[in-house]
Amino acid sequence: MTARSPARGYLWTLLALLVLAQICYPLTDGVTRARLTVATVVLGYLLSVGHALTTRGPRAAAALVAVATGGGYAIEALGVATGFPFGSYDYSGQLGPKLAGVPLIIPLAWTWMAWPAWLAATRLTGGSSGRWRWPGRIALATAGLATWDLFLDPQMVAEGHWVWRNATPALPGLPGIPVSNYLGWLLFAVLMMTALRPLAGPAVATTGTDDRPMYALYLWTYGSSVLAHAVFLDLPASAVWGAAGMAVVAGPLAVTLLRERRARDRDTGASRPPVDVAA
Repeated sequence: MTARSPARGYLWTLLALLVLAQICYPLTDGVTRARLTVATVVLGYLLSVGHALTTRGPRAAAALVAVATGGGYAIEALGVATGFPFGSYDYSGQLGPKLAGVPLIIPLAWTWMAWPAWLAATRLTGGSSGRWRWPGRIALATAGLATWDLFLDPQMVAEGHWVWRNATPALPGLPGIPVSNYLGWLLFAVLMMTALRPLAGPAVATTGTDDRPMYALYLWTYGSSVLAHAVFLDLPASAVWGAAGMAVVAGPLAVTLLRERRARDRDTGASRPPVDVAA
């Protein structure tokens, strides 16, 4: 896919709709807020899967759906039934229809953020030496996805979308959510990222300009979550935890993209012919 293909406009449009839904989220409550949550997840899912399909092809999109959507449902069903690996929890009925105790929207959320986390990690490790490239990429992608839950779980628990039966021990300032939940996220994220590369094929081993919507999605999720938790949702502790956690990937990604932008601007300026002010 080239930067000028019609799919590029589709991706940016979906991202704009997702941003709009998230801006509206703190301005609402009750049923409306729950519906905005579902709408945001659906938009994020369509954005990530659509991007994988249009930039990497059917194999990559199918692998993403199999690993993140299918795997996400399987791990959630296992968690609800047995308490492993996240701890014992139950979903409310606020997020729509459930299958085996898991709202059907939940596996879509795993997929929504798994793909930009993978691409961000791929971009940051593009210059790594061969022996360390894949371990480093998997580690960064795992961190990029799992640290998102430092925002997600406190927000969703506060809204009553799920509840933990035993929420101890918990991270300081984040009551109601056991540490086992975050360890479970790390475990599943590393399994997911490890499986994605061989299933998706070599197309997911590189990045390009077509991946900018995914970088924007990841950085928007980071920045907007910090702002929302700190200012609008009265969740200052998760604002701090999430800001520190996601910064492991979001910080280097933002710096890398900014440096590239400045380099492009310098190159563009150098290539322009001098202006004859006397004319």
